[in-house]
Amino acid sequence: MVPEGWTHTTFDKHIDLLSGFAFKSNAYTSNENDIRLLRGDNIEPGSLRWRDAKCWPKEEFRTLEKYHLEEGDFVIAMDRTWISSGLKVAEVKSSDLPCLLVQRVSRIRALSTLEQSLLRQYFSGHRFEQYVKSVQTETAVPHISAAQIKEFPVLLPPLQEQKKIAQILSTWDKAITTTEQLIANSQQQKKALMQQLLTGKKRLLNKNGVRFSGEWKEFLLEQVFTFKKGKGLSKSAICESGKNKCVLYGELYTRYPEVIDAVYSRTDSDDGTPSIDGDIMIPSSTTTSGIDLANATAILEGGVLLGGDINILRPKRALSPSFIAHLLTHAKKYEIASRAQGITIIHLYGSDLKNIKVKIPVDLSEQHNIAGVLSIADNKLKVLQQKLYAFKQEKKALMQQLLTGKRRVKL
Repeated sequence: MVPEGWTHTTFDKHIDLLSGFAFKSNAYTSNENDIRLLRGDNIEPGSLRWRDAKCWPKEEFRTLEKYHLEEGDFVIAMDRTWISSGLKVAEVKSSDLPCLLVQRVSRIRALSTLEQSLLRQYFSGHRFEQYVKSVQTETAVPHISAAQIKEFPVLLPPLQEQKKIAQILSTWDKAITTTEQLIANSQQQKKALMQQLLTGKKRLLNKNGVRFSGEWKEFLLEQVFTFKKGKGLSKSAICESGKNKCVLYGELYTRYPEVIDAVYSRTDSDDGTPSIDGDIMIPSSTTTSGIDLANATAILEGGVLLGGDINILRPKRALSPSFIAHLLTHAKKYEIASRAQGITIIHLYGSDLKNIKVKIPVDLSEQHNIAGVLSIADNKLKVLQQKLYAFKQEKKALMQQLLTGKRRVKL
């Protein structure tokens, strides 16, 4: 049922869509004083990136006025429009200007019947993403056409109601953006903290308020750990009410940070290597790159079944698991990644890790203190990430109501 005053329509009647110009690649420049060219490669979901941007001679800029972009324009990559991280659609910011529109990228502006800022909500919504996925061609280079964008169906309210809806949703956008910035700042602060603490450049205070001054000793990993392997277990073995807790290797990429606070998965299977409190896990295979294997995760409880494709580092001596997991994941990331081998499937074996050198405070309490400070930083990040998730879910629910007329706004 169509809400009173609303109309079933398509983008075609309410947007101005322009496809980019076919600039000759042999005339591209890398001169940062020239005009940046906005190509599909420059579009990420929700933002533009200008690293390694191609440019066009600035003396020709005025003659290409038709392809000038403006603040508030929306641009969409016509090739590989949908990728795993979302749709390659972004809003042009003042910091992106000046730039020129290149072929296989479309610029979209609202006509007088459509509130420009409401486009942001349509493009970020689940409906538009699903629409693109349904019409995108299944060829070597998946793509969509300008006609397909114009055919996107919308239920459109009167202009004044559009403005009010856009205003309400933009409030949520600001909250989301602010929280994302806080997360980015916290991540940078934690990174700086780790660079100081995990190398001994900055020493913390002990329980008596005196700065630690004890030795940091260098070990090979095989001197302080025995190396074991996880075994068995697949996604099909997971069941919500299973009798055993378990960890699958894929969860080390997607679900867990450096320290596991709570184990999510369960299984009725008895397969897997039982954990011991303090085990360090590092995944042993991937289809992406070695850097993805360079993640260490500490588990602080015993009896959890650890599945296949997991390297298990089991301490031979008293160590802080949290300290070690942070040390390996951050201070030793690139060294670990460099030891991975393979082409189609990349492997990282225990034998690849055994002779990695690590410097560790001899005083166990210093390890624990460092881990405690990093844990506080992790918890701060976790709270912000939970807040961001809540904002996004609340906005999603609100969009479903406001953009369908199920909930009407007061004008």
